[in-house]
Amino acid sequence: MKFKYEALEIWQLAVDYVAQYYRLMAKLPEHERFGLVSQGRRAAVSIALNIAEGSGRKTDRDFSLFVNRAMTSLMETDAVAKIAMRLGYVGEREYALIEPLMKTEYYKLVAFDKALQSKANRRRRYSDG
Repeated sequence: MKFKYEALEIWQLAVDYVAQYYRLMAKLPEHERFGLVSQGRRAAVSIALNIAEGSGRKTDRDFSLFVNRAMTSLMETDAVAKIAMRLGYVGEREYALIEPLMKTEYYKLVAFDKALQSKANRRRRYSDG
């Protein structure tokens, strides 16, 4: 069975990002397994899960809320990665491996959200008039 979210580029990129992010988190020391690693991995997976869940909502406005949650989860993964760098667990070179995909995903999420909001606003104008 195929669901609507699977065709979305933002979901496909999110899954690619999860794989890259997991590789980055694997570089952290064992004592961070229940700290930064766990928090970062949950946030990374949350990006894809929020897109999937939002795609099943009845309205574009509802979907937009989940896309926004995906964006905030993406920012959370960035914060975890930057904390890991500051603590010396990963270097700038390792961070540079995830940064391009993270930026691409962020800008595509922003554009997708704008499109959802625009569609929702057009529908509201037509139903009000």
